[in-house]
Amino acid sequence: MKTTPQMLLPLLALLLLCPCCADEKPSVVIHPKNDSESVRVIVELAQTAGQRSMGLMYRKKLGPTRGMLFLYDQEQTHRFTMRNTAIPLDMIFINSSQTVIGILENTKPYANGPFSINRPSRYVLEVNAGFCARNGIAIGDNVVFHNFPGNDRR
Repeated sequence: MKTTPQMLLPLLALLLLCPCCADEKPSVVIHPKNDSESVRVIVELAQTAGQRSMGLMYRKKLGPTRGMLFLYDQEQTHRFTMRNTAIPLDMIFINSSQTVIGILENTKPYANGPFSINRPSRYVLEVNAGFCARNGIAIGDNVVFHNFPGNDRR
């Protein structure tokens, strides 16, 4: 069978228009060990010192399955503040093995903190307050990262 450019055009159009074929946004999937259903959170990545310092400050709202993932080069104890943050948050601390090692629920907006756990973590996921309770998220749950540009964290 001979292939011509005209025969490939419909296939190319389909690939360009298909929403499932488009680049997906970075996300975190949490697999609760209590048999609750896995939950996917579309995340903004805070990779640089400036991005981590700004975090979710000055935001008025955050979608129910949205969040911000703070990425660090190594495990250490991380301290957060809610200064200039109007949204109450749950903070999920994750180690290098991609396991939830600590959770701070319902952090108070505009509080200086510090908000921290007594264990070193490599990642911290901030989501709306109540997210962990609604989705059965707990210490020991497994976490999988998807679609991180330039980073394979699966």
